[in-house]
Amino acid sequence: MDDVRPADEVVLDMVAEHLSAAMGQPWQVRDGLAKGPGTLAVRLGPDHTGSPAHLDLDFVLNVDRPHETTISDCVTGYGATIEESLDRAITMWLGTTGVALLELLVQDGSRAAHFAPDDPDGFPGWHAVHGGIVGWGTGDEHDAVQGWAVQHVLLPHLAPALKGSLEREHLVGVKAFFGGGDGTETAEIRVNGARHEAGSRALAALGWPRPATGLSYARTFVLLVHQD
Repeated sequence: MDDVRPADEVVLDMVAEHLSAAMGQPWQVRDGLAKGPGTLAVRLGPDHTGSPAHLDLDFVLNVDRPHETTISDCVTGYGATIEESLDRAITMWLGTTGVALLELLVQDGSRAAHFAPDDPDGFPGWHAVHGGIVGWGTGDEHDAVQGWAVQHVLLPHLAPALKGSLEREHLVGVKAFFGGGDGTETAEIRVNGARHEAGSRALAALGWPRPATGLSYARTFVLLVHQD
């Protein structure tokens, strides 16, 4: 795979194409942003890894109020070429983070699931929008962690570690990425783009599968919309 990422404008154009297809409305690259309908935009955040297949994406719900309405997340793709890797990264982001953010616009349950503040499967005290759960891996148990994540709720287990550390009263993005195999293991919670150590430890303590051979990973995203 090439070790050089395409220019930012090329990457943003890829993001715009994916979002245009998902929304059925045009997104275009202008002024260093992928701009969508109304006040929507996506910008590339600072790269904190140096990997050409890694993307830091900031979804801005209102470009006139970016500080309050930006949801930051990061994602890494894989593939035979850098273009294939980036395309897969954007697809994974859209299927987890993106759908939760787009659901906030329609609020009809068509893109992501809603959990009320008092729902036992949700995040106590917050309205939560739960994006999709994607997985990948190798070997016979490549989908083991994803399958576990579909069958087991995460939010009630993560909430005690996260509560009291959320800096916003509205629009808090929580990404979970976990899995491993072949002697490796990853459990990461990021809150508005920053690693959350207590949340990551809580995720690591859960009983998701640890394949003896091959690899298995899962990724999901939850948007905490507002406190009760």
